[in-house]
Amino acid sequence: MTIPRLSKAKAEDAAAVSVRMEETATRLLHAATPAEAIEVLLGTDRRATVLWSTHWPRDIACHPAAPADAVLAEAVDAVDVARTGGVPPEHLRILHDDGDQIAAVLHCPAGCPEPLEPVAHRLRELLTVLGMQQSVLRLEQAEMLQRSLYAIADMAGSDLDMPDMLRGLHRIVSDLMYAENFYIALYDSDRDSLRFLYFADAVDTQELNPDQEVPLAQIERGLTWYLVRDRKPLMGSSAQLRTQVSGPLRLHGADSSDWLGVPMMREGQVRGALVVQSYLEGTQYTTAEMSLLAFVAEHVLTALERKTTQEELERRVEERTRQLAETNFELRREVVERERGERLQAALYQIAALTNVEDTNEHFYHHVHAIVGELINAENFYIALASDDGATVSFPYARDRHERDWNARSHRRGLTEYILRTGKPLLVDGARAQALLEAGEIEPEMMVKPTLMWLGAPLLGAEGPIGVVAVQSYDSDVGFDERDAELLTFVSYQLASSIQRHKAADALKQANASLEQRVEERTGELREQIAVRERVEAQLQHQVMHDALTKLPNRVYLRDRLERGIARLRRNPGHRLGLLYIDVDRFKVVNDSLGHLAGDEVIKEVARRLAACVREPDMVARLAGDEFAILIEQVQMPEAVSKIAQRVLQSMQPAMVAGGRELQVSLSVGIAIIDDSYDSTDRILHDADLALYSAKAAGRNRFALFDGAMQHATTGVLDLEQSLRDALLNDEFMPYFQPLVRLADDAVVGYEALLRWQHPQRGVLAPGEFLQVAEDSGLIQAIDWRMFRLALVCGQALVRNGGYLTLNVSPRLFQQEDFDRRMLDLTTEIGFDPTHLRLEVTEGTLLGDPEAMVAVLQRLRDANIEAALDDFGTGHSSLGHVQRFPLKMIKIDRSFIAPFAAGASPRSSAVIGAILALGHALGVEIVAEGIETRHQREVLATMGCDYGQGYLFGRPHPVDHWLDRQ
Repeated sequence: MTIPRLSKAKAEDAAAVSVRMEETATRLLHAATPAEAIEVLLGTDRRATVLWSTHWPRDIACHPAAPADAVLAEAVDAVDVARTGGVPPEHLRILHDDGDQIAAVLHCPAGCPEPLEPVAHRLRELLTVLGMQQSVLRLEQAEMLQRSLYAIADMAGSDLDMPDMLRGLHRIVSDLMYAENFYIALYDSDRDSLRFLYFADAVDTQELNPDQEVPLAQIERGLTWYLVRDRKPLMGSSAQLRTQVSGPLRLHGADSSDWLGVPMMREGQVRGALVVQSYLEGTQYTTAEMSLLAFVAEHVLTALERKTTQEELERRVEERTRQLAETNFELRREVVERERGERLQAALYQIAALTNVEDTNEHFYHHVHAIVGELINAENFYIALASDDGATVSFPYARDRHERDWNARSHRRGLTEYILRTGKPLLVDGARAQALLEAGEIEPEMMVKPTLMWLGAPLLGAEGPIGVVAVQSYDSDVGFDERDAELLTFVSYQLASSIQRHKAADALKQANASLEQRVEERTGELREQIAVRERVEAQLQHQVMHDALTKLPNRVYLRDRLERGIARLRRNPGHRLGLLYIDVDRFKVVNDSLGHLAGDEVIKEVARRLAACVREPDMVARLAGDEFAILIEQVQMPEAVSKIAQRVLQSMQPAMVAGGRELQVSLSVGIAIIDDSYDSTDRILHDADLALYSAKAAGRNRFALFDGAMQHATTGVLDLEQSLRDALLNDEFMPYFQPLVRLADDAVVGYEALLRWQHPQRGVLAPGEFLQVAEDSGLIQAIDWRMFRLALVCGQALVRNGGYLTLNVSPRLFQQEDFDRRMLDLTTEIGFDPTHLRLEVTEGTLLGDPEAMVAVLQRLRDANIEAALDDFGTGHSSLGHVQRFPLKMIKIDRSFIAPFAAGASPRSSAVIGAILALGHALGVEIVAEGIETRHQREVLATMGCDYGQGYLFGRPHPVDHWLDRQ
């Protein structure tokens, strides 16, 4: 049998097929990616497509070209059908499916290419390897994320300050994704503002202060604004982001090629935002990075909250430490003051005790010098005494480093003689000495000594100065002040009394010595001298301890009784005293109207009636001028003292006659209940004086009991007053502006300038927190004029295209005769057009002096400055006053607008309707204040109100806020 031989052509075809198969196998073995293996299968045929994924049906890749969405859906359905035992369509072939995450599908509408099985086998191997590589990569990313979270937690608990911690957070985020451009912002929902704690950007180089609040309205419709408002992440280019936000998008800052931001949430509320962005073309963020950044944001927020809490705790500890230091300083100061008072009291007692010591004048003065030296620097010290006729000055005692001539002198004009003429203490430095020389009060040759400072006090006797006690300094590091002058003055009182007593004692000694020689013939004369001495001593003691006009005990006597009362309280803590501090109401009016003689009659009658209100051992004393005090020795209950105070007030009800006129006098009484907690007379008098001030503030003709709140209130007012003075010096006041709008179209027609205080510790303060203290202290005028200047300077830009600016003017300013001229001078100096200015006044201001107000407002109108009536309806004026005064605008008080927030208000509607009718008839603009809701606006617009103002149209803001919106 003959075997047919293959033709040469067929042999060549078989060899070619074998070569192609070997080439295909070789290419499959060298394929490193699924795409390379698929390229072997498809070759140049681009009609078929292979779809595969290691996370089926997510992250599906394809080759050679991206299929339509319908093809992608068919591939997913084909795998689902095959996994449930079904048969996929003929044009879809399952190349590989592990039943879990790895799958590959061939879409071949024109028939499947060959060889299919080897390619499917190689594709299965490559996908398996790719899946394992991706698992390793995910594990590495998870490990990196875990390390990052640990690092975030470590930094939150470390002692790093906030800037260092934020830079560390930036580095951590940069390890997880591209984050060269990165920022963190915290959101304050109460203030609706952001603080950019950290901002790093390679293109946008603006500097944001981490402590500066950025109102959310300032970046309205920006990407960060949408993160806070929509509370969902955003990612993509600017075009993609516009499709993700809930409204129109406005870009703030540089435009990036790709942007990724996530809100930091806590309990469903936005607490901040975390943002990364790229300016590099081709760098894009993925969904996985979005999820990763959102996860990291939660831990970043926790770290920030921990660090913020830690810093707040440290701040509170520091603040508490500062408060304790201030308290300690005050306590030390009080101790120093108390020790100073005790030293002064001891010195006065020692000087008084010297009077009874049998000693020479030289030793007496030497002891006085030593006592004074314990109170002030008395290295250079002398005592001068005037002769009985005042023509000669002698120096019985002097200790001085430079002066050697202490002989008696007459008819000279030195500092000693100057005090003898004036009877007042004198503190002299170089400038004061020059002024006295120029005034001719002292002679030039009396000031040739190298004295740098001189301090003297008169020694007052019954008929005037009897001498001078003085100290002086030749060294620049030794000086005297008003406190030293006060101390030396106190010493001079006691020293004068002691010198007079010492003189009397010396005279008595001389009389006794002479009496021994003339006992028999001068017995009668000696008895007369003794009687004179006793009368003089009694008179001196009475003068020192009693008031000359009313013969009542004086302040010195009262202080002595109080000191003894405090000593009794130490021995018997259950015992209590009462002190009534009394002041005659409006006594200055009596003196100014009827003269001082009539005033003295009133004082004597008041003293008589007060004395009739108490019994022994209680005491009535006159302290000074129209001030009296009643000391109650036995106080069982505070109600008993209150009854005495009531009796004192009732004693003044009968009219008294003084200066030929019948007067009705009333008193104000402050009461201090003295128990063992009091340790000084000054504190008792101080507390009673505070209670007296409270009674006067409450309306006079009443009494008030002291309590601790009075002390705190007085201290708080003094602190606030000093802070206001510092604020003027440091220029801490600033204007805020609130728009006035036309209700028809909400167009801004003007701005009202409102005062704000940029307090260095408490932030921005509204006038309600400090205005009353400014009024009481007299600082309001300086603050108002400073506010006017700042408002006109800042407000020029607001009204350059039209509209007007309104300023609130206090009643006190309108009392100044030159107010209108000064206001016009201010506008001229600044260059502000008066036609754009309106001044707001209250109804009370108009009624203070109506004729004068009409004249002032008319002069202002002639100068193109119009007037506006503020808070209309809250004062005592009537609608008729609108016609009388030249007004351009009336502002309806917010109390008539507020009822419309809850619905209809017939009473408010009637009042507003009347105001609108009058205003339209007179051609006056009507502005409704306090509009906060759309309903209020619509009601007012319907009633015919043309203009409005309130939070609905804008809260008060600095000028930059409104300039950005123009």
